[in-house]
Amino acid sequence: MISEKKLAKKEKETVVEDRAAKEKEQGQELEQDKPKESTVEFLSSLAAVLVTGLFIITFVVQAFEIPSSSMEKTLLIGDHVFVNRIQFAPRSSWVGPLLPYRDVRFRDIIVFLHPAEPGLYVVKRVIGLPGDRIHLRNGVVYRNGAALDEPYVLHDRDTMDPYRNNFPAVPPDDDPNITSNWMADLASYIQGEDIVVPPNHYFAMGDHRGVSLDSRYWGFIPKENVIGRPMFIYWSFETPDNQYLKTAWSDRILFLGKVVLHFFDETRWNRTLKFIR
Repeated sequence: MISEKKLAKKEKETVVEDRAAKEKEQGQELEQDKPKESTVEFLSSLAAVLVTGLFIITFVVQAFEIPSSSMEKTLLIGDHVFVNRIQFAPRSSWVGPLLPYRDVRFRDIIVFLHPAEPGLYVVKRVIGLPGDRIHLRNGVVYRNGAALDEPYVLHDRDTMDPYRNNFPAVPPDDDPNITSNWMADLASYIQGEDIVVPPNHYFAMGDHRGVSLDSRYWGFIPKENVIGRPMFIYWSFETPDNQYLKTAWSDRILFLGKVVLHFFDETRWNRTLKFIR
């Protein structure tokens, strides 16, 4: 004979099973009643995602690859960086208080459009702001009369080039790297031993001073040419010095093959997510 205790336990188990089965049926009914996403709705959702991504890439952040060694040790050839396009943009009246706008500051690293080569993006460090007085003596930069302490500068390829290391005291010569416009305009900006940065312009130099072609060679950067500030390195791959000069499709495909084959052993993992200062 089944005891009352066992009978009550069995009845309880039966009630729980019935409830679970009923909840399962209700769930299946709800799943069946739920309208399926149509093709049009799917494409609409996909378009919204793409438009949002395009907006972010175009107006908020942009990816750039470092092509030359002019910013070593700070930035290496093959570093891929995300650039903040908002920070230095013209302040908007209706969202201005909500966004981190600010002016370019001394020692900021900036990405900008080359003032002498339209369409070419360049990255340098700002050494002179509007009104600053700049000159170099034996490779040392003086800003407003004070010698700069620049621990980020690489001097491994410094030479006795008098124009490069004693700017602007030594007149530009026939160096092909100096643009003709800058050669003609340089003297008009010199006051005493300094060059004076005009309003709404910046004087910028590369951290790898011995190889950098910068404001000493092509002049000031107009404020409107500034694209943004590099934030961090999202990927870095060992890349030859002259890779950016190889623009033929065959060369690009060969390098892409190298990336695929050597992604793990030639990626500079220690530079991933490194913030740029």
